[in-house]
Amino acid sequence: MEQSTYERGLQRLKEVDDIAGEKVIDSLADISPDLGRYVIEFGFGEIYSRPGLSLQQRELATVAALTAMGTAQPQLKVHLAAALNVGLSRQEITETIMQMALYAGFPAALNGMFAAKEVFAEHDRLAHPQ
Repeated sequence: MEQSTYERGLQRLKEVDDIAGEKVIDSLADISPDLGRYVIEFGFGEIYSRPGLSLQQRELATVAALTAMGTAQPQLKVHLAAALNVGLSRQEITETIMQMALYAGFPAALNGMFAAKEVFAEHDRLAHPQ
């Protein structure tokens, strides 16, 4: 039996974002469950499930785009964590953000780097609880 777009998207969301993605979807349940469903079906069931790019490449592109936007800090933080989750190194992530200084400007790159600093610290905290 073939998976539905929703099932495929939910599986890919868990693969990429682990529990952070589920929290985003859950946070929409009381205000716009349809938007959450669209994120799962279209974003992850269609776009993230396409052939041609690895999950690492997709996350680098997403981190670059969200950094360049400069207005999507919560989403950037989710995707910075996802980038670590799919196996990208901190250097790959910070170099991608630094590259955005050239195309999106220093304020966007600085905001992206500070978001990465927060996400890396949280990642370390969770990896090494005291």
